[in-house]
Amino acid sequence: MAFLKRLGFYLIGLAIGIVFLTVFLKQKTEGTGTEFCYFPNCRTLKDIRSKDITYSDAINSLLKDKKLDSTDITNFLHDGSVDFKNSDTKSSPCKSYLIEAPVNNRKAILRVSNCLEKSILEEVTFQ
Repeated sequence: MAFLKRLGFYLIGLAIGIVFLTVFLKQKTEGTGTEFCYFPNCRTLKDIRSKDITYSDAINSLLKDKKLDSTDITNFLHDGSVDFKNSDTKSSPCKSYLIEAPVNNRKAILRVSNCLEKSILEEVTFQ
């Protein structure tokens, strides 16, 4: 069999496999809400979101004074950028992460303590 003929069969099979995989994974993510997180930032935020979230007194006062909103917290935990360089990822039992996200057109940093069974939102600093 000529090389070009084998290459053609290979490419046809590859195209059919890619279409099948795309359709299958699209249905799986839409039906179950599954996310595919492979990067460290996405995995860390998903781990924080998957646990019970507790607010500290500082966060509660910002929510009470309407300087921070629940949508801002959701924005931190879904679209934020984890600063691994300045985070304390080696501590035990709770790791401490700094998450950066814009809040009201200002840069804000959220400090989160990620424990085994819950996540504690410690404080927000605006810059």
